Amino acid sequence: MASSSSLSCIKRYHVFSSFHGPDVRRGFLSHLHNLFASKGITTFNDQKMERGNTIGPELIQAIRESRVSIVVLSKNYASSSWCLDELLEILRCNEEDDGQIVMTIFYDVDPSDVKKQSGEFGSAFKKTCEGKTEDVKLRWSKALAHVATIAGEHSLHWPNEAEMIQEIATNVSNKLNLTPSMDFEGVVGLEAQLTKLNSLLCLESDEVKMIGIWGPAGIGKTTIARAFYNQLSSNFQLKCFMGNLKGSLKSIVGVDYYDSKKSLQQLLLSKILNQGDMKTNHLGAIRERLQDQRVLIILDDVDHQNQLEVLAKELSWFGSGSRIIVTTKDMEILKEHGINDIYHVDSPSKEEVLEICFAASKRIFNKLDSVINALDYLLEFIEYIDSELEITD
Repeated sequence: MASSSSLSCIKRYHVFSSFHGPDVRRGFLSHLHNLFASKGITTFNDQKMERGNTIGPELIQAIRESRVSIVVLSKNYASSSWCLDELLEILRCNEEDDGQIVMTIFYDVDPSDVKKQSGEFGSAFKKTCEGKTEDVKLRWSKALAHVATIAGEHSLHWPNEAEMIQEIATNVSNKLNLTPSMDFEGVVGLEAQLTKLNSLLCLESDEVKMIGIWGPAGIGKTTIARAFYNQLSSNFQLKCFMGNLKGSLKSIVGVDYYDSKKSLQQLLLSKILNQGDMKTNHLGAIRERLQDQRVLIILDDVDHQNQLEVLAKELSWFGSGSRIIVTTKDMEILKEHGINDIYHVDSPSKEEVLEICFAASKRIFNKLDSVINALDYLLEFIEYIDSELEITD
């Protein structure tokens, strides 16, 4: 096992699944992971790993780099020392890393059998313990007793697996949204911006709404849109972030303009339906596929009205409760398309500029050898901010 130092690290995966392969891999787990993929939830894939008597550093790293660990407790889970060692590492990460979430699934096994190591589950555990030290057996036993107390889905309580899998995927998605995203850590003023934008969206309404995010280049429109997308995506059946649309429909020599528009529609449908390189035969495909779906679509860095005509011409193209968010630096594009709910991204306030400067100064002092050099560097930064932003009382 690794040292007991802090486990804080970059989270590369949304979910790590601990399971006994022969019990669940080809059926239940494959369907669950496919549904995760359709919701944009990334999972660690261990199929290419060679299994041995103990878990290796690659697997330990994968557990630490996951935001959620799902323990699938099946009848033969305790027959594998590999699974039991995974469980120890998962619980240790949960204890030492405040950001790690542990979820349980009891698959054809009673939680009380897991807790007491009794019944068929207990028989498998006792066999695995043969030849092991008392310390190892005790740690495994305590881990199983603890994980059995974590409330989770019980397969015997569901009429069918499909409904249970859907519920698990929804729960995971919701938990991921409640977990702080490191992507936007330290972005000054972001929380206030999201609160203001949220008031425009009126998520409780079943109307289809289009909202504009408007402001000059470099002001943070894309950052706000991405953070908002991360925060809200689990509330929608289908979602898509169409980034960097600038120049996406410019005339290209040798390329038919109709085909260019169709290609842009195909890109959106491929993303939102998670169907790879999707092909369509006409420009009505978005309406046909999405008119009965509640969708969240971000159209980022729109620089021409025709992009909106191709991707979101009418509100009727989308199902009840859908939200389309458009970011642009051109107010006329929004007005021409009839978008009246517009969020204006303002320059930072004096207080926010000072907070930005303070955060920058801390990084500078950590990197530069001398205080004098650090102060010189900071003064240059302040002069740059002063020249770029108009700060008013």
